[in-house]
Parts: sequence; structure tokens; C-alpha cells
Amino acid sequence: MFKNAKRCKINEMSQILIDLKPKRYQSELFINQKMDVTELVKFIKEKKKKDKDITYFHAFMTLFGKVIYNRPLLNRFITNRHVYEHNDISLSYVMKVSLEDFEDEIMVVIKLDNNDDLYSISKKIKTKVDNIRNKSEKTSGANSAIKFFGILPNLIRVPIISIFKWLDKHGMLPEDLSKDNIYYSSMLISNIGTLHCNGIYHNVTDFGTCSGIVTIGEIHEEGNKYYCDFGITIDERIADGFYLIKSIHLMQYILNNPKLLEDKIKEKVEINE
Repeated sequence: MFKNAKRCKINEMSQILIDLKPKRYQSELFINQKMDVTELVKFIKEKKKKDKDITYFHAFMTLFGKVIYNRPLLNRFITNRHVYEHNDISLSYVMKVSLEDFEDEIMVVIKLDNNDDLYSISKKIKTKVDNIRNKSEKTSGANSAIKFFGILPNLIRVPIISIFKWLDKHGMLPEDLSKDNIYYSSMLISNIGTLHCNGIYHNVTDFGTCSGIVTIGEIHEEGNKYYCDFGITIDERIADGFYLIKSIHLMQYILNNPKLLEDKIKEKVEINE
């Protein structure tokens, strides 16, 4: 079955819920959350004085890594009516080589180590981006497969994709097709704030092992504070509403205390309420 995941035991109510709504898209829970990022803005401005490569996107990626590590049910996925949990944390996004309408899009998956922090995650992301833009890294994995299968005629491509979907459902998809695949990650991130857009709803897909998608809106000023809208879509079957809401509270707590991003993501975060 899935090499990088373990099967989980669940209670009877959770199993019945999966039986009633066996598809991921049938179980979408969407939240549009406006969050105070005033302290994060101050933090990043200070850090940029010493390291200009640090960006808000790096900080948000570190934030999501810390939240998932502290809230491990968010790292679960459901397929073929069974519940699994990823053995590691990986965050994915789609990168355009340049901001042109018809420019190539590359799927990027960043695997996080327990000892990663803001600075090491920033370095991982920057290295990946530089390699792609400088074309020093050959297209491989799912990116290469898309370029090959995407040009085939319908008569050939559609049956092949149907086979891939069956293999995916049973945890048998070849590694060449799951490598660098945004749908084979803990969470998919879409940074649309750079396009001057707010956090929007983004659907999840029944393919792969990714149960959650977060869109990051534009940071904007209101009065003497800064805010950012997040569009959060998640498979509600992996955790109940109480768990998900507490996870959002943890997000806000870390944003209010951004120095926590300098800690290793494995460090437990205790909310002082």
C-alpha cells in the first residue's frame, strides 16, 4: 500500500461518516478566515534587514508545517474508505516559471524535517525556485509525466488516466507519478496574495493523499494593523470541527508570536489562553 503512510484506527462514527460520504469532494469543509498578521509583518521587516531572501511565503510555509506537526490529524488522508497518516510532512504548491499567462507551471513539493525552522525552510524553497528558473534541475516525476501523457489523444490518454486513478485508490501508483506531485503531499498551498487577491475557496481532489488546501490572500493594512485572508478547504472526515477550529486558533497564536517560527517545527507549541 502507501509507502510513506501508516493506516490508522478510527472510531465507529468516523467510519460510518466515511461510508456515507466516501469521496473527498463530498466532505469539503471551507473556511474563509481573516487573521491578524501585524506581529508577523513587524517580524519579517526586522528579519529582512539581515536576510533579504526571507519572505512572507516562507513564513507561512513554516507556519503550516508547525501547525500540522502540532495537530497531526491534519496530516491524515482517506482513500478506499481507509484512513492513513503521512509518515512525514510535505507542503506543495504550483510555481509559474514567470508571471506570464501561458508560462509553464511546475509542481513543487517541499519535504520538511523535524529539525527544520524558518531559515532552513526558506533555503529549501529558494533553492528549488532558483533551480527551476535557471533550468539547472531537470523536470522529473509527475511534472515529466504530465508533459508526456498530456499530449496523447483522448482515445489513449483517458483509459491510461483511469488506470492511474485505480492504482492511486489502492496505494499502488508508481513512485515516478507520485514524486513532485502536489496531490501527494500533506497540504497544498496557493499564494494568490502576490496577485493582489484575497483567500478564496479551492476544491480538494479525490486523487492522491492531500486532504487540505490553503489559499493565502494579500496582506493589507486596516487602521494600524495588518490582516491576511486565508481560504482553508479540508476533508472534514479526517478530524471533527472542534479539532479544526482549535487548529485555526493555533495558527493565529503563532502569527501573534512569530518568533516561534525560528524554533524547530517539532517543538510543541502551548497556547496560553
